[in-house]
Amino acid sequence: MPNLLPTKARLGLRKADANDTALIASMHARSWASAYRGILPDEFLDRDMPGERAAHWQARMEEIVAGAGCVFIAEFDGAAAGFVCVAEPDESGSALVDNLHALPAYRGCGAGTAMLDAAAQWARARGARQLHLSVLEANAAAIRFYESHGWTMSAREPDNLGGIDLYSLRYIRPLT
Repeated sequence: MPNLLPTKARLGLRKADANDTALIASMHARSWASAYRGILPDEFLDRDMPGERAAHWQARMEEIVAGAGCVFIAEFDGAAAGFVCVAEPDESGSALVDNLHALPAYRGCGAGTAMLDAAAQWARARGARQLHLSVLEANAAAIRFYESHGWTMSAREPDNLGGIDLYSLRYIRPLT
């Protein structure tokens, strides 16, 4: 999708709080509806997934607010463009990038890179030595994005999403 932003639009990042729960769930659902079309069933994407994401984020934001991680929202001139959720580092020193989503109209505008950089900085400040994430094997655009930013695949794992058996790829990126 071509970048349709005005050339002088300014990108900003802010930490999300509990008041952003519905916004995050909505962005997550819209991103999946676009990125996973043709990978997951349309019925799941159009009917089931928006409510499932709302319930997921209601619970997840309670954990985030309690200290389990951080969510950053990317905005262009105040309009929400995407979000990243990063979890506290685990016992091995790796922090999970739990979600990274740019809305379709904002893909290719630098929001994804800025959000990954913020997640890395946040995780590094908490002692993380690496980041890790999972991406659906069929999501070629996301894989290209991560690999272009220095991520390497470390595992291929069975997954199930929307009632479909598929594979997820685990990617890692050192924080050196």
